[in-house]
Amino acid sequence: QVQLVESGGGLVQPGGSLRLSCAASGRFFNIATMGWYRQTPGKQRELVAGISSGGSTDYADSVKGRFTISRDNAKNTVYLQMNSLKPEDTAVYYCNADIRQTLYLSYTPYWGQGTQVTVSS
Repeated sequence: QVQLVESGGGLVQPGGSLRLSCAASGRFFNIATMGWYRQTPGKQRELVAGISSGGSTDYADSVKGRFTISRDNAKNTVYLQMNSLKPEDTAVYYCNADIRQTLYLSYTPYWGQGTQVTVSS
């Protein structure tokens, strides 16, 4: 069974930094795109950043220049380095990965359980 396990959320003051991690575990063939989404109460989940298996990245305009996504393919792990955090970054952050369990199956999106990030003084 494939699982995505997140860590690294918490409470931080405005201007501070946090690093989120998400590791994929279980039996699978390979991982394509990995990404981070966030959601606040009453709003739709939004893409924060994504990274392809080759390392190409994409960011929401609201986090460009402050957040950096990276991945370690050997560890099946994706990271989100968040700097210069603002109160409006407060949300539950979810890890996402498109995973193929065997060579002959299509990719399936998997989600982590979510980790709370709170930016407040």
